[in-house]
Parts: sequence; structure tokens; C-alpha cells
Amino acid sequence: MYPKVKPALARAWRDLQTVQFGVTPAHAVVLGPVDTATGALIDRIDGTRGMELLRAEAAVMGLPDGRADEVVRRLAGAGLIDDATAGGPPAQALRKRPEALERLGPDLGSLSLVHREPGGDLRGVAARRAIRVQVRGSGRVGGVIASVLAGAGVGRVEVLDGGRVEPADVAPGGIGPGGVGRLRAEAAGKAVREAAPGPTPRAGGHTGAEPGLALVVVAPRDGLAAWAPDPETSADWVATGVPHLFAGVLEGTGMVGPLVLPGATACAGCMERDRVDGDPAWPRMLVQWRSARRRSAGAACDLGLSTAVAGLAAAHALSFLDGELPASTGSRWEAALPALHWEAAPVHPHPDCPCGAGAARPAALEHAGGGSGADRQGGP
Repeated sequence: MYPKVKPALARAWRDLQTVQFGVTPAHAVVLGPVDTATGALIDRIDGTRGMELLRAEAAVMGLPDGRADEVVRRLAGAGLIDDATAGGPPAQALRKRPEALERLGPDLGSLSLVHREPGGDLRGVAARRAIRVQVRGSGRVGGVIASVLAGAGVGRVEVLDGGRVEPADVAPGGIGPGGVGRLRAEAAGKAVREAAPGPTPRAGGHTGAEPGLALVVVAPRDGLAAWAPDPETSADWVATGVPHLFAGVLEGTGMVGPLVLPGATACAGCMERDRVDGDPAWPRMLVQWRSARRRSAGAACDLGLSTAVAGLAAAHALSFLDGELPASTGSRWEAALPALHWEAAPVHPHPDCPCGAGAARPAALEHAGGGSGADRQGGP
């Protein structure tokens, strides 16, 4: 073991005997009592020394026998220790790709806070490389989501969309100006490849089998299809148990969610039935809106808002793929121009929807998760 204090958390002395690791409350840890000599030993737990050398240096500092092991145990118990050799074969394979790891350095730092065990960061990145995600839409929202997922290490990111790229589809982080006039799926695929930290893993790996979809992100260029999704579009995902996340911008309002876990949380059919219950005129208006929005002109999709929506949606998707349940699970987050206050709107299962979520036990959510197999239920 070559232990190291996780570098993602800044360290500061609260007083002469208390050390705080981390600035923000979400992940900060306070450790004490810590004397000056022990603090100096902590400085040396940086991944370059094995336990034998740490024990020897602790003895030179005048620390009692066993103190080095005790300090490492305390730090590990607080989730503050990583191991430069941990993570198993997948992590070792990643260590042989220094260019990719350099690109993914900030992502590894974040994963080290979520996966507290030593080597959890590299295991998380290795798990992402085996995941297949599909993004439906390549506009200002979908194109950016796809690039962010690929850049964060998701191994297979497919983008489905029709037609050719228009100038209004161009967005920083998504499809660039050079893509105008090209087939949307082709231009988005190029953006995804350029965003990835390395070559895309071979389809099916060593087995040759196509991996199943871990998640579908529905980010249509027409935000109405995210605000009021057609249940027929997602019927196959509900039937086959494929999780899917809605995101988009409509009339200056951005939305992320809900993340649908088929059979456990509300689906598009639940949302439609709930709206009809609350407003009998909804079906009549929806037909008119969908017909009117066949034209692409006039979309109110502010670039700042679309980028914020894409970033939040990608973060929620990654949280799910890493094994957590983000705040969009069974809920939709909305923000409207100009104030941009993000607010959550719960989306409840409808008892008459055939998806079965209305009869699902809440405990079903505890067993839902993403590609890494983590079993903790998390927040945003």
C-alpha cells in the first residue's frame, strides 16, 4: 500500500490541534486532536512512500510505535486516504494511459470524494469507459450534453438526430461552426470523438457483444418534446427498463428531469395523465402546440440558459451512471429567464399509467443505479 491523502480536499488548521480537510460543507472533514509531529507525518502521506518507510519516518520524528498505522487508519476511516496502487486491474490499465488521466484529473478528484474507498476514483473512471449512453438530440442542449459525457470518460456516447446542422444548432462545447450543413448525427459524432480523453473503447470489448444502454438522455431541439414528452416515444424504454432523462429549453425556461427509472418513478405517460387530470383542455392545446412547432424558427433558447441546462443534465446523468440517484429522479428542475431561480417540481407516478410505477414500493429506488454498481443513494 502506498497511501496518500486525497488531494481534492484543501487542508487547513482550525487551531493548534485540529485539522480540517475540505472547504465546502458537503465533503469537509474535521480531524483532531492532531499534534505538530503527526501533522508533519500527514504531509508525507502523499503516495510516494509505502507503510514501511512511513513507519521509519514516524520513528525519526519521535512518534511512538504504531502511530503511522493509526494515522492512516484514522484518515482512511474518514474517507481521506487513497492508494496509488489500488483499484484492481481496470485501474492499473488506466495508469498506463497518462495522457487520458491528465485530461481526467479533475474528474478523478470529484470521484475520489464520492467513492471514499482507496482507488474508488480510478474504478469509477474505468466503469464509465464500459458504459453506453444514447443522447437524443444534437442542438444547443443535446450536443453539449453528449460532448460533456464523452469528455468525462463515458466510453460509448451515441447521438441520434435527423436533418442537417443549422447555424442555430452551433454551441460552444457542442457542434462547432464547421458542422453547419453536415448531417446532425455525423457532426455530433465528430464533436463527441474530439471531446473524449482517448480512443473510444472497441464495441463489445473483448466479448464482441454490444453493451446495453445504461441511459438515454432525451434532449430534443424542440424543447416542447422535453416539456411535454410523447409517451409513445419512450414506450420502448419503459417496456425494456432503460432509464431515461429529459432535458431541454422551451420559451426561455430550462428544464432538467425527470430521470425516469421504469417501473419505479413517473414516466412520460404519468406526466401526461397528471396534466390531463389538472387541465381537461391540455390534450387539445398540446395537439395545437405540437403542430405549430413543426417549424424550427422562433425558438427561444438562450445560449447561457441552454449551456446551464446541458451542464446540469450531464452532471445528473454522470451521477446516475456512477451509481447515485440525482435530484432529478422523479423530479424536474426548472429555471426561467430572467431570474433563473432553479426550482424542483415533483413528478408523481399516476395510478392509471400502465408503467406500474404507481404501485412500486419506494424501496425500489434503493436498488436503481448506474454503471459502476455503487449502492449508495445520493443527492444532486
